[in-house]
This record gives sequence, structure tokens and C-alpha cells, in this order.
Amino acid sequence: MSSITFFGWSVQYDEDRHLRAEQEPKSGKRYTMYHGTKVQTARSIIQNGFRQSADGMLGPGVYVSRNQKKAERYPLNSPVTDRVVLKLSVDCGKIKRIDKDNHPLQKTWHSQGYDTAWVPPNCGMKAVPSGLEEDCVWDPKRVGVVDIALAPSTTILADLKQLLAQSQPQQGPATPGTCHLCKCKVVPAHSTQTCWGCGDTICTLMTQHKCKRRG
Repeated sequence: MSSITFFGWSVQYDEDRHLRAEQEPKSGKRYTMYHGTKVQTARSIIQNGFRQSADGMLGPGVYVSRNQKKAERYPLNSPVTDRVVLKLSVDCGKIKRIDKDNHPLQKTWHSQGYDTAWVPPNCGMKAVPSGLEEDCVWDPKRVGVVDIALAPSTTILADLKQLLAQSQPQQGPATPGTCHLCKCKVVPAHSTQTCWGCGDTICTLMTQHKCKRRG
């Protein structure tokens, strides 16, 4: 059997991180989520990270959603020409379901040991008239920008993507227990390798590697 030499790949994993908005999340998982904001604020978030809001329906934290349509509505009072949707990777930690108005832990869930509060879609809460799924993550360090899901123009999209590319090498190490290349949880630890073409350090679980040698 002859050996096969390859340079680069692109795959798409069908994992829990891509749960549909109506599916209940599991504690200890990392999920793809979205955050809607203004253009200038998006630049600041990409460069400096998220900041915890002072308050909100679920108390202080970073408000995000697994439903991109939900994120596209924000900021509510901003024109569509000033709205950006950031695609995120969120380490949810321990999750608390908040599914009714005046829930006893609606704003105190973090003090009870939870990292994320989850409001399921169409749960009937008056505070969520859209009925769309919503999450509040207490620690901004659990939320990272991975891409730009929506921008008001191709120029702004290109600008934000370039800013994100420039900022990524400056980000801190991966969350303990995760591979710094593929961002997946690693139990037990797995080894990295060297690309046969360009020599870059790679992990075979990465969703994409574009070999510099082959272009």
C-alpha cells in the first residue's frame, strides 16, 4: 500500500458546539454563539476582548445567543448600517436554565456557582418578547471572537476580519484542558505535528490548515 502525502485540509465537525438554538446546552461544553454590536464597539472587542455589562435581564455578564437572528437585532436602537454580528466560541462552564419571569436565580445564578445563564426559546418570559434563545456569560474571558458573521458592508467586513487576524496571535493561551491549536478539549492530551509542506506546527483535529508552501 503506497503512502499518501497531503498538504493542508478543511473539515467541518458536527459536534455539540453547533447545537440548534432550541436544543438545551450541556454544562462544561464549548458552543458557537453570536453577539450583535456597533461597528466601533466590534473593533474594541476584537482588540481588547469583551467587558462585563453592569446589569441586564440576567444581571451582569456578556449577553450572547446561539441564534444568529437574535444577535442581528442588536443594538436595538442602531441602524442596520452600524450593526455587526460577531461569531464566538463560548466556554459555558456550569449552566443554569432561567425559563420564567421572576425566577429566584434570575440575577443571582453566578453567586450559586453557575458560569452561564440560559434562557430557552419561547419560554414565555416577558423580558424576551422575541422568544429567541439568549445566554449570559459571567466571565468575559470565557468568550472569544472567531469570525465576523455579519457586517454592513464588504469594506467593514474586510476591515474587521483583518483586525481579527492581527489580534489572534496576541491572544492568551487556550483554556486549560484544551488544545491551543484546535481549541478542542483534550483528555488525555494529544500531540501536535509538523506540516510536511510548510513546517508549521499543526493539530490533526484543526478544522482547517492552509499549507503556506502549496498556497
